[in-house]
Amino acid sequence: MGKKTVKPIVAVVGRPNVGKSTLFNALAGERISIVKDTPGITRDRIYADVSWLDRVFTLIDTGGIEPDSRDVILSQMREQAQIAIDTADVILFLVDVKQGLVDADSKVADMLRRSRKPVLLVVNKVDSQDKYMADVYEFYNLGIGDPHPISAVNKLGLGDLLDEVLALFPEGEEIEEEDDRPRIAIVGKPNVGKSSLINKLLGEERLIVSDIAGTTRDAVDTEIVHNGREYVFIDTAGLRRKNKVKEELEHYMIVRTVSAVERSEIVVMVIDAVEGVTEQDAKIAGIAHDRGKAVIIAVNKWDALEKDDKTIYRVTEKVRDTLSYMPYAEILFVSAKTGQRLNKLFDTIDMVSENHAMRVATGALNEIMSEAVALQQPPADKGKRLRLYYITQVAVKPPTFVIFVNSRELMHYSYTRYIENQIRDTFGFRGTPLRFIIRERNEKEQ
Repeated sequence: MGKKTVKPIVAVVGRPNVGKSTLFNALAGERISIVKDTPGITRDRIYADVSWLDRVFTLIDTGGIEPDSRDVILSQMREQAQIAIDTADVILFLVDVKQGLVDADSKVADMLRRSRKPVLLVVNKVDSQDKYMADVYEFYNLGIGDPHPISAVNKLGLGDLLDEVLALFPEGEEIEEEDDRPRIAIVGKPNVGKSSLINKLLGEERLIVSDIAGTTRDAVDTEIVHNGREYVFIDTAGLRRKNKVKEELEHYMIVRTVSAVERSEIVVMVIDAVEGVTEQDAKIAGIAHDRGKAVIIAVNKWDALEKDDKTIYRVTEKVRDTLSYMPYAEILFVSAKTGQRLNKLFDTIDMVSENHAMRVATGALNEIMSEAVALQQPPADKGKRLRLYYITQVAVKPPTFVIFVNSRELMHYSYTRYIENQIRDTFGFRGTPLRFIIRERNEKEQ
């Protein structure tokens, strides 16, 4: 117990039309980790889990570049490379054998080389080794190591590439030392008060240093002791990038949110009370939901809001409505400025942390399930009725259950949700998502 697995992050950088999204899709395959009902995320698909051999890593696409003029492409590639350097453990630099070596490639290669991050040079569109190998060698001139020939479209060379990626993962990053301290990521849009919140919790207005040696990713870990218990807060505020196109800023923020969320168990999603909850908030919160993290929504700047006796209900309703896919999230109304209800934040973190790691005995689960089935008959189709045989919990963080049934087809999403609600009515599980895996009894175990 207490060992943590941190998924390494791999970022893809490259010019337009070199095949980044083809490579992304080829590596991610069908295992795209996007929940269908999470608003605003399906469009972007900028991250996915990839498993190879016995490792899982998060693949991040550092953002599209609009093919415009050469200068714009170079500046946008530099921005991408910076995102990759800031957030990734391994960088895939993608080039195109058919277009050959381009000036922008050399300039970005210089930047990547100086970063001292592990970089793999991937030469795409090598459909035939015989035909293109001489052209592949040209890329040695970039000075960032051996070129790895692949064809993303034909899925050639991907296995060898993944072996190389795995070899570059930092040792000891996968399993950290025994550490039972709750890890909390503070996420949210720019300027909602993430850093002020952490400063207030620290009890001193100290600036958070962004370049602490030894933090591999671009997030700052702050240890805070409260009532004798240690907590680790992961702050994504860090560097502010000025004068950037808004879209890129948003993309940058999402990539950084993914890397912070990946390293945490609990996510505190900070929302601006004055501005109210927005689509962009839904997108950020969706990442935590997607990753099965416990979630606390902190509505900040509560002191700055004109209030009457109905305000709290109105704001709660709006948050629940916009973040309808996470009804389990706890909501707190706080002020980083005045310190209002910040003590309550630690109590809430303790509670959701416990729920996120809660195990329920199989006997109790099956009792709840039998009662639920007796209360509301399972659906039937063409004379065949759904039967639920057995339920058991197979994992925590988030609590994950397997239900054995006679037909997966008949186990509709709404019935799974109904069973989930019955379990929540009994055990609470406030603040944490629950995962359900539906298995057919007669199905061969995979």
